[in-house]
Formats: sequence, structure tokens, C-alpha cells
Amino acid sequence: MNPALESSNTWHPAPAAFAKPAVPPLTARQRLLLPLGVLLFNWLFWRERGGLNMLVFTVFIVAAQLMQLPKHAPARRSASFWLMAAGSLLGAVMMAVYGSAVAALACAVSVLLLLGYVNQPPLRLLLFAGLTGLRSGLEAWLRVLRGIRPPRHAGAGVRRSWFYGRLLLLPLVILGAFHGLFAVANPVYARLSGRALTLLGDWLLQLLPDISLGHLLFLALGFVTTAAVVVAVPVFYFADQESRLGEFIRRQRDRVASLAVRRPDFRLKTTRALDLRKEYLAALAVFGLVNALLLLVNAIDIRWLWFGFAPAPGFNLTQFVHEGTWVLIFSILLAMGIVLWFFRRNLNFYQPGLAWLRRGATAWVLQNAVLAVSVGLRNYYYIRQCGVAYKRIGVCFFLLLVFFGLGTVLLKIWQRRSAFSLVRLNALAAYAVLLLLAAGNWEVWIARYNLQPRFRSVDVGFLLDMPARVLPTVLARRAVLDHATQLTVEGEYGISQVIKPADAQRLLDYAVADARARYAAYPHWQGLTWADWQAAQQLRRHE
Repeated sequence: MNPALESSNTWHPAPAAFAKPAVPPLTARQRLLLPLGVLLFNWLFWRERGGLNMLVFTVFIVAAQLMQLPKHAPARRSASFWLMAAGSLLGAVMMAVYGSAVAALACAVSVLLLLGYVNQPPLRLLLFAGLTGLRSGLEAWLRVLRGIRPPRHAGAGVRRSWFYGRLLLLPLVILGAFHGLFAVANPVYARLSGRALTLLGDWLLQLLPDISLGHLLFLALGFVTTAAVVVAVPVFYFADQESRLGEFIRRQRDRVASLAVRRPDFRLKTTRALDLRKEYLAALAVFGLVNALLLLVNAIDIRWLWFGFAPAPGFNLTQFVHEGTWVLIFSILLAMGIVLWFFRRNLNFYQPGLAWLRRGATAWVLQNAVLAVSVGLRNYYYIRQCGVAYKRIGVCFFLLLVFFGLGTVLLKIWQRRSAFSLVRLNALAAYAVLLLLAAGNWEVWIARYNLQPRFRSVDVGFLLDMPARVLPTVLARRAVLDHATQLTVEGEYGISQVIKPADAQRLLDYAVADARARYAAYPHWQGLTWADWQAAQQLRRHE
């Protein structure tokens, strides 16, 4: 037989480059941490609220990362890894102390960023780190299931059942997602599917008396969460995208420059210079005109708001603050976007007019900082006259980010920083603000401020809708409710209704009695917080 023909008819395995990569087996530590994490998740969170359990599970997450990282792993030498580990623990500690929603958000974001930096330590952008951690977490449970094999000595039926069970898992997950969407959109479908799930749960309860359908779904959630924490699926996409981005702008040449090398063309160079000059003149005109307009606006604000501001009788300060604040914030963000647009490319290297362009842009940035001060004064006047609300606190911290962002825009103008550099720096500032918000006992501070005798109007409904840890503060200042000129609660369609002081006192007593009953009916430690424990002790003393 011809050897050539024989070689052509003989089957050969596919090259390694085209072979499907094998799923690596779980390590001994992963096989230990996975069931431990699922059991811990179930023990800490099943039918429990957030509190001390968040701290315990976050400690498990951080410890699991340190246990699996080799001694000389790049992540151990990464400052970002240790920053996110500290941020995760800080958010978890604040959850154990206050149990606020912003503390839970800070803890969750920090853990997600921690997983991203474990996966790709060189990442610099927080957004890419978060997306890396999220993608790794979404794929981790599938990798764990693909790596599980039936027993070696199992029969053909067991192997066939195992194969089809794994094959149907993903369709079942997609089916569950669409079921949730249809249940929200169609009330009839939600009612019928709820009945069907109740029957299924009753059947499972008869089959397994100690486990319900909801508990099985919760265990599945614990498995997915623990797999995301324990098993890191390498994700290189975002790291590859970031590797193309630099901290500083580089001078770019047109794509037709190679043609000019082969055949020098004076007209081509002149055209490019004229286009850049047109862009420069447009930028100079924009900065000149808006500087003049903003100078007029700032002069009015400085004269009217900065010194001796006194609203005229009948002046609607609430509408003035709510409408004016957001419009001015939008104008500041728009101004920052325009600066980024003009200084995005070669205009940073236009030597004939770069000095004037930088001066005009710097003046505009500084005038926007003055405008931000005026926004802060509007917010201050509202707080001084009407009290503190969540949005007012949000505006204060947002203005801090605005000042920081304006500073980074100055860096871009004078140091030729890239947009990537600005996003990276401002993302770090936003993360720092999130941790700062998580560390505050804002509800109690709001109640203490709003229940001062100098306020004529008190929003009782707003105070009583806060977490129960606020009630001792309200009880200690309940005399303010008898002397306030106006007491309001939120009625139908979000419209405020005026109530009498006796009704306000009655609503406070109902809220206190309800809080006492809920504290007494919750003997577990998993969802306990220091603030709730302290509030329960104080309410018990007021009996």
C-alpha cells in the first residue's frame, strides 16, 4: 500500500491549538472550601437579615483568597488587592455595626473588586476589575459542575443520567430567569405559577420534611456564590483592553501619513494643519464665550447667595433648590465633557495657540468650581431651613466628587492626561466616597438634626419610615412634636398631609411598640447589629 495514501486515510488527533481545553480539576483546598462555604452561607443567611452574618462571611471570603494564593503570587504584591480586602472588611464591619443599605453595597462592591484583582492583579481601572470579577463569578459554578464526574465504577445508566442532567442544567437556569420576568409582567401567570410552585413545595416537603423548595433554591444560590468566591476562572478580555490604554495622550498621525512618506505632498500637510487650526479656533471661541457667560452667572450668584442671602416672603426655597441644583450640576458635567472633547487628541500639541487654550480652559474649570460652591450653598440653605434628607447628603458627597473631578480635568489640561487616567482617578474617588458613606450612622444623625426646636415643620412620616434604630433618638426628642408649627406624613399618591401633634405622638407610640415586638421576636445573632442591640436596650428602658 502506498505510504502516502495510508497516511492520508489514517485519522490523526486535532492539533492542540484547536482542541477544546480540558477543565482543570478542583484543588484539595477548593474541594474543602466549597462545601464549607455553602454550609456557612446557609447557616448565616437562611431566613436571616443582614448584620453580623455579613462580617463572618466576608472574613471567610478574604481568608479563602489568602489560603489559595501562592506565597509569591502577583496579587499578594498588589496594593489594589489589599485595598479591596480592607474595603471588604470595612464594609462588613459597618454592616455589623449599623446594618445600612450603603454598607451592604460597599461590602458587595469591594468583594467583587477583590475577586477581580485576584483574577487579574495588573488591572488599574476599577470598572474593569469589577467586570472581571463578575464574569469570573458567573462562569465559576459552571466550571465546578463541568469538573464533577460520576464514580468510575458507575453503570451506563448512571453515566447517561449524569450527562443529561448536566445538559439540562443551563436550560433550567434560563427557564427560571424568563419565569421571573413573566411573573412580574403578567399577574395571572404569577398567580397560576405561584400555585404550581406551592404544590411542588408541598410535595417536596412530604418527600423531604426538613427541606422546602425555597430552601433548595437558597442552597443553589449559596453554591453559586461560594463557587464565585472559591473558584477563579481566568478572564483576560478586560486586561487586554486596558493594556491598550495609557495614562497620557500621545501625538497621533493621520492614517494617510504613510502615503506622504512615499510621495511627499505639501498640500496634504497644509490641510491637516488647517483642520487642527479650525479645531483650535472653535475651542478658543467656545472657551471665550462660555467664560464670559459663566462669569456673569457667577457674579450674580456671589452677590445674591454668598453673602447675606435672605429669601423674600413667599419664596419657594424647595423648588429653587431642587430645580436649580440639578440643572447646575448638569451644566458642570457638560462643561467637563466639553473640555475632555477638545483636549482628547492633537490639540494638546498645537504649539501656536496651546498656551491661550490652556488658560481659557483653566479659567472655565475654575469658574465651574465657583459654580459648584454656589450649588453647595443652595444645598446648605435648604438644610438650614428645612432639615436634612438623603438627597441633601447625596448632593454634598457628589459635590466632593465634582471638585475632585475638576481637579483631574486640570491635570488633563496641563499634563496631557488621557481620559483613561481621569476615569481611573475618579473611580478611586467614588469608591472612597462609598466607603465613607458606609461608615456613617446617617439616619440617627438626620433625626437628631431635624428634631431641633428651631424647625417649624417636621416630616414625621420620614422619621418613622427610617430603620428602628432611629426610634430612641425620636423618643428622646418627642417634645419637639408638640411645639412644631406643622407636622406632616406622606399620604396617597405621595402627597404630604398635615397631622395634629396628638396623632404624631400616637404614630410614634405605634412604631415603638412594633419595634419592641420585632426585637423581642428575633433571638438570633446572625442578623443582629450593634445599633439594633443598642436601640433594643434603650427602648426597653423607656417602657
